[in-house]
Amino acid sequence: MNKQSNSYTILYAVGLVLVVGLALSAVYQTLRPAQQENIDDDTRSQILKAALLTAPEGVPMSDFFAEHVKKSYIVNYNGAIVDKNADAAFDATLHMSQESKKPENERKLPVFECSTEKGLKYILPVYGQGLWGPIWGYVAFDADGETIYGAYFAHQGETPGLGAEIEKPQFSDQFRNKKIFNNNTFEPIMVVKVGKEPTGKEWVHSVSGATITSSGVQTMLDKSLRPYEKFLENLHSSSAAK
Repeated sequence: MNKQSNSYTILYAVGLVLVVGLALSAVYQTLRPAQQENIDDDTRSQILKAALLTAPEGVPMSDFFAEHVKKSYIVNYNGAIVDKNADAAFDATLHMSQESKKPENERKLPVFECSTEKGLKYILPVYGQGLWGPIWGYVAFDADGETIYGAYFAHQGETPGLGAEIEKPQFSDQFRNKKIFNNNTFEPIMVVKVGKEPTGKEWVHSVSGATITSSGVQTMLDKSLRPYEKFLENLHSSSAAK
């Protein structure tokens, strides 16, 4: 074939594209398990941060997670355990964006039981919308089912120095020891500006200059935790009976 012809040039380009495409596909398939493990470890780390736990240097995250999270499962809207498979609970957590779009009574609601020096904690995932994209996090509750032990929040693209501040302890630490039931009625934590603190309600200060992101956190906590109301009520009843 004439190497100067258009046909040769086209065939050469097609062949090159096929070879490069196959090579990239092979590399992707080879690296995919490691990439997924990194994603899983990042999720494990975030879950544990809600319980104020950080893996010591050199300790594999999967081992540290298994040491503290002995049990995880899925509950339904009525607070009953419907799936005791830990992998199912973890998978539902990875797909909270899809679950959050379902009606409250149809969602898979993951629960992670985490052992800490302060006793057993129940960690629940939350998912919502910030100013520029998704925000999410995890909230750890004491065994009484109403007191927040710790919280961790993350985001996809909030503004550095503004909405992105929800990821820092200065914001999330405010949620510690807050209660989500008021006179036995579910009432999510309010996120308010300085000087706008309500009376008789639980609140934290919003991030200065990030009104939409801060409001997104409050909405996220309301819409994500409300489906767990029966589950948390059951915990509270069990704790009160002891």
